[in-house]
Amino acid sequence: MNEPWQIRVLYDGDCPLCAREIRFLEKRDRGRGRIHFEDIAEPSFDPRAYGLALREAMARIHGVLPDGTVVEGVEVFQRAYSAVGLGWLMAPTRWPGLRRLAELAYRMFARNRLRWTGRASVCEAGRCQVVAPHATASNAPDSESLGSDR
Repeated sequence: MNEPWQIRVLYDGDCPLCAREIRFLEKRDRGRGRIHFEDIAEPSFDPRAYGLALREAMARIHGVLPDGTVVEGVEVFQRAYSAVGLGWLMAPTRWPGLRRLAELAYRMFARNRLRWTGRASVCEAGRCQVVAPHATASNAPDSESLGSDR
């Protein structure tokens, strides 16, 4: 029986490490439907449905709560793990000092995941133009400055 979903995880299905994490969470969900998953690498994905640009969605993991609130980064993992009964694994990331460290570690992963998973060419093709969180169009980096970041 499906239970009310707690979070919709927007993930990059072309990222091998990301896909592995999603498979783990799907298995732990055991068909209860507590987590919905949406692959942002699918051509049909429309980030505007969540108030995001594709480059923003590609920059960090995002989650959508039932009320439409969009969360990102480590908070997505905290909520997803809680939804499948493993919240205790992420509990230390809520502690003040470890929270900051976990966010920094995730940012490093997110910034380098394409290179680390052998997909740096995606960036060279201009598909991973990423804007820093909370950047506006006027202060967003251009695609040339992003190619070396990823």
